[in-house]
Amino acid sequence: MTTYIYHERQEALLCGQHALNNLLQTETFTPDSLARIGRQLDQMELHYMASGNEEGVESKDYLRRMAEGSGNVDESGNFSIEVLRSALLSHFDLNLANTLQESVRNMEITNFDGFICNRSSHWFAIRKINDQYWNLNSTKERPELISHFRLAAEIEFLQSSGYSVFCVIEIGMLPPPCTSEAELHARGSKQFWWKESDLLNGSGTRGISNHWSKENVGNGMRLDGGQVAETAIPIANPVADFSNMSEEEMLQMALAASIQNDESSHVELSEEPLPNAEGAVRLQFRLPDGSKKERRFLKTESTKVLSSFVSSNCPNHTSKKLELRAGFPPKIVSFDASIETANLAGEQIQCRYI
Repeated sequence: MTTYIYHERQEALLCGQHALNNLLQTETFTPDSLARIGRQLDQMELHYMASGNEEGVESKDYLRRMAEGSGNVDESGNFSIEVLRSALLSHFDLNLANTLQESVRNMEITNFDGFICNRSSHWFAIRKINDQYWNLNSTKERPELISHFRLAAEIEFLQSSGYSVFCVIEIGMLPPPCTSEAELHARGSKQFWWKESDLLNGSGTRGISNHWSKENVGNGMRLDGGQVAETAIPIANPVADFSNMSEEEMLQMALAASIQNDESSHVELSEEPLPNAEGAVRLQFRLPDGSKKERRFLKTESTKVLSSFVSSNCPNHTSKKLELRAGFPPKIVSFDASIETANLAGEQIQCRYI
């Protein structure tokens, strides 16, 4: 039986889309479908921001956030971790967990069938196929084999290089690999397929029909043939649709109005650890004024240090109560935990004053 491996190549900054499709071994997501998810998340964030300000949609912070554009997809097609996580959860019932989270970091790494890796604006996938792992980085010419013995070292190297590595938690199931040439066209463009046997032998060429062309790689073309947009994707009417929310999600939204944070949520901000420091994790922040910040912390630090970091960047709001949310759907961050136990490594933190 012949097994085929799907490997989309880099186009513009669509590596988030390529990472998902390579992980799934099927051309499932397009720039438009992921952009729609991004806009839905933007609407939720905007509603969240407006509900926490007395001036609502007329507040300066809200208007500044609107003017900044989408926080989940940029003009070149780069998507946030929340877009990727939401796409997998809604379409395949799959979740992404940071490998540094306490719930997974002590598990055997080869128990996971897939990984999504991110540093700055680049994403790529690692997928187990026929009990072997393949690096499906869209910037590489061809998939690269990673042995079981090398997988743990590879993940550790990526983390020490500044990557956040997310493992696939299979509530549902990853699609199986393609084992029939008749399936190829239905699952993805032929030029993106490799025969596993050719890769293992170090032979063969990309594309079962040998029609592969590098003409459109990295030149701003999308997989659907359209040009990458010149301007940011506009945000739709920022009125959140809660019709599909679960009771737990609505409860979390309602709790936001009553959460109070006292002075004990602030601790002294320590010096930022180096990228290769043991236990260093990177967090992204969407500040109350809509701007973005990134910073490294030690995973053993209290979540109270996050409050101190946000406050240091928002000196004009020191008299107000701060609320932080993370994950999808966004849940309130407790100040009675460490960054590690709160599973915040690699997350984007949404911040607002109430």
